[in-house]
Amino acid sequence: MKKQSLKPMLRSPLIIVVSIILLWFTATFLVLPNANLLIGTFFPDGQFTGRAVEKLFSSERAMTSLWHSFLLAATLAVTVNVVGIFIVLVTKYFQLRGARVLWLGYATTLIYGGIVLAAGYNFIYGRYGFITNAVINVFPEVDPNWFSGYFAVVVVMTFATTTNHMLFLGSSLAKIDYQTIEAAKNMGASTWTILWRIVLPALRPMIFAVTVLTFLTGLGALTAPLVLGGTDFQTIAPLILTFSQSSSSRDLAALLAIILGLATIALLAIMNRVEKSGVYFSVAKVATPMAKQHIRNPIARILVNIAAWVLFVVYAAPVLLIVLFSFLDSSAVLTGTIAWGDFTFANYATVFGTPSVMRPFIVSLVYSALASVIVVGGLLFVSRIIQKYPNPLTSFFEYLLHIPWILPTILIALALVMTFDRPNPLIGGQVLTGTTVLLLVAYIIVKIPFTLRLLKAAFASIPDSMEDAARILGAKSLFTFRKVLFPLVVPTAAAITALNFNSLLDDYDAAVFLYQPLYAPLGIAIKASTEGENNLDSMSITFVYTVLLMIIMGLTMYLVYGRSGSSRKRRRGIPTKPAEGDTVDAPTLSAAVLPSEPARTPQAAADRQN
Repeated sequence: MKKQSLKPMLRSPLIIVVSIILLWFTATFLVLPNANLLIGTFFPDGQFTGRAVEKLFSSERAMTSLWHSFLLAATLAVTVNVVGIFIVLVTKYFQLRGARVLWLGYATTLIYGGIVLAAGYNFIYGRYGFITNAVINVFPEVDPNWFSGYFAVVVVMTFATTTNHMLFLGSSLAKIDYQTIEAAKNMGASTWTILWRIVLPALRPMIFAVTVLTFLTGLGALTAPLVLGGTDFQTIAPLILTFSQSSSSRDLAALLAIILGLATIALLAIMNRVEKSGVYFSVAKVATPMAKQHIRNPIARILVNIAAWVLFVVYAAPVLLIVLFSFLDSSAVLTGTIAWGDFTFANYATVFGTPSVMRPFIVSLVYSALASVIVVGGLLFVSRIIQKYPNPLTSFFEYLLHIPWILPTILIALALVMTFDRPNPLIGGQVLTGTTVLLLVAYIIVKIPFTLRLLKAAFASIPDSMEDAARILGAKSLFTFRKVLFPLVVPTAAAITALNFNSLLDDYDAAVFLYQPLYAPLGIAIKASTEGENNLDSMSITFVYTVLLMIIMGLTMYLVYGRSGSSRKRRRGIPTKPAEGDTVDAPTLSAAVLPSEPARTPQAAADRQN
């Protein structure tokens, strides 16, 4: 889009006011905290010092955590790709019986994750887990800590991070030129030759993109290593949390967070550069739809079916067991035996009937709702200005607003803690650290890029003729925005609000640094329930929390992405996620992550889900 001058934008008093507020917010909460983190690490007394670097290299624990983080990231780049590509092929490419059921099982990661998923696996397979205790009842010599350390973290994160493959890789697969496959068949190519020589190479750009995102996920992993890593497998993020709790080691925590942020920026820059040098899709948009392929070799067909259904059990078992255990007394889970008399509704009665137990859930609901509404409401004007007035100033602000997407959440949280632990003139001399406000600010910050990209795409999809018609009829800019533009983007804004609300409900990464002890959110309560045998009484309560979260998240997914309303939502510009068998226009991920390359279509930008 051609750049414009600043004069048309500065003629509007409303735009000037919005720009001033935006300048204050970005300077106060996006630029200053991260700059302060760098200054506090390398210029603690006003002069440069490498003391933090020396402490890092002299700390065996810190160096080990760095190695573990990169080891985990590299491992996940392989394991997640193997599993992710396989589940996409068996649900989208090969003709298998029960493909819809398989898809539903693999899609369970869409309704729970993070600390909830890690705690669920821990309660099932961990030291005090049901499966572990059931096995020990039969084989007493089994080590109760078998599901911990590097192995446990890799297993959990492998099956928890295949969502990008299901969404984006499945979409790219649906766009492959099926006529090419037919031509290869006519030339005598086998099913596996076509897969290896035509299909997978066509998916290579998207595979590369999701691989980089998977690597970043492993590099900054917090909840799975924290809950399941034990003492033998610590990564960067849990160590940052530990070091940040002491003033003497906070500079080391800051340096580790900076290293994590630099690695994130470097990998995203590499991804953006590689994808810019190529094309968005190595596929063709043709009228011939992709048809599922039969596996003609009977032995291969049997093996693929067995592997597909084994993975279905692995994906679906935690969800089913969590629902089952929510109706059991914790002693039944501890002993690994279930009798009919162990089933009870007491756990649900305790959660809904005890204010102190329900409190974390209510706190998370309030935080998530406030942050979701504020970030969408605040960015409605900003996204419109950026979309309508492309110039150096709006481009500069757009880059600043994408800072939360290129920095890990723990770095942002630590920077906020270190910046607002003293009176700050930019916020009226107030101290925010230790208050309920700072966590709300962090939630708003981390959702800015995702919200901005989708709102900008929604405004871009509105024809200019509608605004021109209102102007010809004498309508002012604010009236046009309120009566013409806003009603058209309301469905998209509502969908974004719901998605943001969903993703913040069980947050732990930001909450663990910033929560106020009297108002601990749900993620903190769930993590506390995983710590040792003394907290087994809260295990059943955590199962109830998890079931409630899955219900809320599943309902949100249905309302936003429901198949029955998907066509209507597409017409209105609402981003849609594929139900089983559906296809969507998946964007190149660099366009979604970095603002340097705009999405080719409004829907392409909308399809990127955080």
